[in-house]
Amino acid sequence: MTFPSIKGKRVMNFGERLKQIRTEKGLTQPQFAQAAGIEQSYLSKLENDKSVPSAEMFSTILAGLGMDEASFLKEVDRDVLSTTLNHIPAVTRFTTAASVTQLKDSKKWLVGSGAAWILGFALMLAANDGIFFSNKIYKYTSPGVILNGEPENIFEKHDEIVALKMAAGLLTQPETSKQMAVFRSDRARPMTVEWPESRGTVYGEPAQNGRRRFDLIDTRYVQAPANRLLQYIGAIVLASGFVGLFLEWRLRRLKTKLR
Repeated sequence: MTFPSIKGKRVMNFGERLKQIRTEKGLTQPQFAQAAGIEQSYLSKLENDKSVPSAEMFSTILAGLGMDEASFLKEVDRDVLSTTLNHIPAVTRFTTAASVTQLKDSKKWLVGSGAAWILGFALMLAANDGIFFSNKIYKYTSPGVILNGEPENIFEKHDEIVALKMAAGLLTQPETSKQMAVFRSDRARPMTVEWPESRGTVYGEPAQNGRRRFDLIDTRYVQAPANRLLQYIGAIVLASGFVGLFLEWRLRRLKTKLR
């Protein structure tokens, strides 16, 4: 158990604390004894830790000093509070309140650290899986513009259609060869595009006098710069959770040493 303390100040026994406050108020032993309504000899014993105050006497001393119990006890050694002075209800209230406060503070640190771990891990996972920014490049290709009225597979079936016309006697061999060559030279305008998001296996776009059909031909992993940054941020947030836990442990150790 640790109790609140003022940074840089030495903790004391009950008598040392009493003498310190009396001196700070500029009171001599006789003056304070008279103001508090106690014997000077008894006050001397208290200040030299040769006597322990009762609960009633402790209240009398606080009234004489014009202080509340927390202000007086916060610089008294914790071992003294838990042993020599534990018969005083005011001391018990103070130590209980101090323990509750410390527990709440520790819970805040732990909750904060836990939240940092969860958030940091979530950001790193989101960056790795490309939840907010895609980590993939989708490559599509189009052989050319499909004119209005032509079928979607015109570039795949053109030569077959012309060959069928020749077989049916509608075209001669030279005419067939010419039509195939003209189609390849005039209509074949391959185009390749890449997108950071998927547009499906096939998608279309309007073009002059018709439209283009794009087919997916490749997908590759490329970490987006935004995801790389998100991963760094997640790592920092995750690490801050461990730092918070370490700081809470160090603060508890420091308070223990100060007490």
